[in-house]
Amino acid sequence: MRNMRAAAVGAVTLSLTLAATACGGGSSTGGGSGDSPKTLTYWASNQGAGISVDKKVLQPELDKFEKRTGIKVKLEVVPWSDLLNRILTAATSGQGPDVLNIGNTWSASLQATGALLPWDAANFARIGGKDRFVDSALGSTGVPGKDPAAVPLYSMSYALYYNKKIFADAGITEPPATWAELTADGKKIQAQGKQVLGAEGSNLSENIHQVFVLAKQHGADFFTADGKPDFTGDAAVAAVKQYVDLMAKDKVIPAGNAEYAQNQSLSDFAKGRTAMVLWQTASATFKSLGMKDSQWAVAPAPVQSGAPGTGTQVNSMVAGINLAVFKNTHNLDGATRFVKFMTSDEEQKILNTAYGSIPPVKSAQADPAFNSQGTAVLRRTLATSAAALPQVADESQFETAVGTAVKELFADAAGGRPVTTESVKARLQKAQQQMPAK
Repeated sequence: MRNMRAAAVGAVTLSLTLAATACGGGSSTGGGSGDSPKTLTYWASNQGAGISVDKKVLQPELDKFEKRTGIKVKLEVVPWSDLLNRILTAATSGQGPDVLNIGNTWSASLQATGALLPWDAANFARIGGKDRFVDSALGSTGVPGKDPAAVPLYSMSYALYYNKKIFADAGITEPPATWAELTADGKKIQAQGKQVLGAEGSNLSENIHQVFVLAKQHGADFFTADGKPDFTGDAAVAAVKQYVDLMAKDKVIPAGNAEYAQNQSLSDFAKGRTAMVLWQTASATFKSLGMKDSQWAVAPAPVQSGAPGTGTQVNSMVAGINLAVFKNTHNLDGATRFVKFMTSDEEQKILNTAYGSIPPVKSAQADPAFNSQGTAVLRRTLATSAAALPQVADESQFETAVGTAVKELFADAAGGRPVTTESVKARLQKAQQQMPAK
């Protein structure tokens, strides 16, 4: 999912008391789903470089839907800093939109509220069937064994983007395939007066995504098989320390990035200040920031050794956006028709091309347009070396607690305070104590 989510995730556990009036209502007709009202409300997540970009992308498609069905869609693009908070408030008040975007890592947490329409076999049949979607995307739609809480809309994965000129000037002929190679290349890059690797040290979600991948590479999970938090095992501690050590020890992440949380690392990269950035689906953002496609290239994110794959060779989380329907919508028929429209082959190609993401619909994903420089690596990563974040009800609290721990450790590193195995473990113990009691 997009990385502007940090503030929303940070507010998740204590935000349910906000006024219900902060949320939009459902269908304005007040009728039942059989009344076929002519209006839907849709909360879209901010996928582009700004809300105005999303409106330009989405409004022509919503107009197309209205022309075909007679149903007008009232669009609101919600910033990531507000989205989760708004959804949780709507889930509690019962006053939400008809259709909404959710970050796929939130699926199980929002499923647990009971506010979202379950996508059982009958509901999937109304949009063309469950088998239209790729398995990796379906793996981040809710708790395994339960009917999904949402339908995949955009798929993404992490990759290593690098500046071709900076690499050439430093005499680097191939992108680093391992973390050791990245650190070694960093010394050559710094000799040219450039920063090495951009990061968003104050973005809780970004922190979680990176340490989750490193934990998989160390053979660890942050939850036990029965869904209990397990943040302080040796491998999990080693994973978090390795990530923070990119600033504290290896010096490849600039100290100033400890305060980044609003995609500043992408701006630094686009302006030629930084040689590399680990990001999900960044090509459209680079273009919006004035960077030409010819100036950058993309490679799989690093692993500990060897090549990306399954098990300890995982190099990305399964990122993406899902489309959900509020269960109490007064226009279930219209909402379902809208989901079918948005996940049609035609719209999947249009929308994912606009955002530089990958269609989670098999037939649309096969289109040659998604085998370009900006998408081929992402597509291959999703198919062969990406893992879904834990689909447990406490996942959003996990993002808050552990994401904050990593943020605090980056602050220590930037401030010159030692980052040791003991200090990492202490932060993670504190994070685990903040999780809901079982």
